[in-house]
Amino acid sequence: MALLFLMRLHHVQLPVRVAVPEELRHVSVLVATGLIEADIGPLSPTGRYASSRVATVLRITEDGLAEIAKMGNAPRFARTSMQFTRGFRLM
Repeated sequence: MALLFLMRLHHVQLPVRVAVPEELRHVSVLVATGLIEADIGPLSPTGRYASSRVATVLRITEDGLAEIAKMGNAPRFARTSMQFTRGFRLM
C-alpha cells in the first residue's frame, strides 16, 4: 500500500502535508526505504516516545522515481476465458 501512496504523491504538487494516521505510516515506510524525503514532526516535542501527527513530504528521491517507473512498466497479466467444471476459472 505504501507504493500506491507513492504513486499518489507523484501526481501532486510537492511539498505536501500529511496528517491522516494511515498515510503517516506510508510516509514513514517510504522515508525508511529511501523512496521519499519528508519531515515528520512529533505530536509533542517533550514526549520521549511521541507519535507523529503531521509530516511534510518534500520530494520523491531518484530511487522513488525509479520505483514509480518500474510500477508503470509492470506487465499486465492476460485474462483467460477458459472455463472449468463447476464454474472454476483459470486465472
